[in-house]
Amino acid sequence: MSTFSYFKRTAFWGLGVAVAVALALSGWLHGSVSSDLASEQKQREAVLITNAISASLAGATEQDLPARVKRWKTDLPNVESAIVVAGRQLVASTKAEDEAPRPLKREEKPLFDLATQLRSAGETNVSEGIVRKKTVQIDNAGAGSVVVSVPYVVDGKFEGIVQARVKPQSATTSSSGWGLPMALVVAAFVMGALLRVKPDTWVDSGRVLAVVALLGLAFFFQQQRLSQMSEATAGADVAVSKVQAATATVYSRVGATPLPASPHSRWDTDAFGRPLKLISLDGAVLPKAGGAVTDPHTGFLKGSFWGINLIALGVLMYFVLGYASRTAAALRAHSDAYAYIAPAMIGMLVLVFFPFFYGIGLAFTDTTLFNESAPFRERWVGLQNFGAILGDFNIVTTGAEGTVVNYQNFYWTLMMTVIWTVTNVVVGVTIGFILAMALNTEGLKGKWLYRILLILPWAIPNYITALVWRGMFHPQFGVINQMLQMVGLEPVRWFDGVVSSFVTGLVTNGWLSFPFMMVVILGALQSIPKDMYEAAEVEGATRWQQLRRITLPLLRPTLVPSIILSVVWTFNMFNIIFLVSGGEPGGANEILITKAYKIAFEQYQYAYAAAYSTVIFIILLVYGYFQTRMTRATESY
Repeated sequence: MSTFSYFKRTAFWGLGVAVAVALALSGWLHGSVSSDLASEQKQREAVLITNAISASLAGATEQDLPARVKRWKTDLPNVESAIVVAGRQLVASTKAEDEAPRPLKREEKPLFDLATQLRSAGETNVSEGIVRKKTVQIDNAGAGSVVVSVPYVVDGKFEGIVQARVKPQSATTSSSGWGLPMALVVAAFVMGALLRVKPDTWVDSGRVLAVVALLGLAFFFQQQRLSQMSEATAGADVAVSKVQAATATVYSRVGATPLPASPHSRWDTDAFGRPLKLISLDGAVLPKAGGAVTDPHTGFLKGSFWGINLIALGVLMYFVLGYASRTAAALRAHSDAYAYIAPAMIGMLVLVFFPFFYGIGLAFTDTTLFNESAPFRERWVGLQNFGAILGDFNIVTTGAEGTVVNYQNFYWTLMMTVIWTVTNVVVGVTIGFILAMALNTEGLKGKWLYRILLILPWAIPNYITALVWRGMFHPQFGVINQMLQMVGLEPVRWFDGVVSSFVTGLVTNGWLSFPFMMVVILGALQSIPKDMYEAAEVEGATRWQQLRRITLPLLRPTLVPSIILSVVWTFNMFNIIFLVSGGEPGGANEILITKAYKIAFEQYQYAYAAAYSTVIFIILLVYGYFQTRMTRATESY
């Protein structure tokens, strides 16, 4: 096969596969959002009806209440069943076999617990002045039915719950067929067969046309899906508005209090009991707040489609730049080797790369403990977390009480992390180098014993060492303060000062880090030929000149990668900071990794912590890249 024909083939496969990837991902995402929309519509209708049932019971006498509940099931076909629980009593039920009113049975305790939970949530929201706990319980019951539990309130006082099993109308869906995407993929393969790309070039007319064709076909398909989604969301609002109108009619029939005077429906709420203000009481669809034109579902799809197009563009470049063919050739030539490492690669993919990319994706949301179950599109905030982290320059505040340092600021934590890393690496490398030089001395007696003793700090698990050193630094019972008192000095409250607390971590980590550097440097020293030193002595070189001209240059290929590795380890040395000083005082000695941990598992701001971790990764990636390039660490001398 000629070179020209070969590159023509890469354009054929590249454009076809890239378009297929773009359309498959776009179609899958559109289908997922459509499914979410249909589920949300069903739940919204069920919540609306259940809220209306609860509102209709206000002012009902104990004798009239069961009749009102049963009237809802008779007059509104959507209602399959409804019950009212007040305290430990089943007050009313549409099921004759329930024989309401009666006390709750032992197996009905979950109803009592649910009522207690919703009451507690409502009281918490009122006492805190913010709405953060759900006061509406929504469960999918199967067969298209939804079970909704809402508070049963009489004269402003929580009495129990109203629980209704509702079978909503057919949810509005956005239809998607396979005909259009298949036709577009076939068109992509045809276009790819007609394109010509040149070997050994990055940009030519064939590649440019391939990119244009990819974006054009993907954009055409995605616009069609966006239009479908817009129609589906509008149809969902119309469907709910019809349910609202029918519900208002039944509400008037059951003999309830007059309809509440409000420009919008108070029954159409979210899971926190807040009115959505999307439809009026008579069922008219209201304008969106703030004049918003794009609904959240369509807006999420539009933003996500750009990311999908970038992925597809990467696939296209992978083919038309020749990387796919090289990969295929390597797989054919070394198939046995790849088969052997496949289990390890799969393990890395599942245990390392998936959590890594999931964390990066999480950083672009506002996920917390309270909304982690919400759909991903509702939590998407883009670069907001990164803006909040990098845009906070409030490190020092000057007020009536003087100058106050904000220890929670990202840049303070970054500064402390850099200082922590530099000082620890300097201490570890310096002590390790000195000890390695000493152990490399010819004729040193007991060398094997010294090596064993000096490597012990590294052999002991670091969290045990950290706890031991924390005990040694205890202000009252620690051995260090005991020794200071023995020589007439005052004990030090090590964790009360910024500098003293920093020293505790520095000493502990220095104790742990020097054995690694000692072993690495000692191995490199022993690989240096002795005749080089003998020749230098003959030429009259001093010990210092031998160190500068022979030892250090020959240590460089070993020492620089070790220092880079030590920097990365120390930058992320979680155990020492967390177990020894705990970042005291007041978080002044936190480093980035411990701060990210506390944000995630003490403040429960998972997305913000993920953004913090992503920033840490980027800092270390940039450092490692430029350090390796500038020092030429992989080159020998």
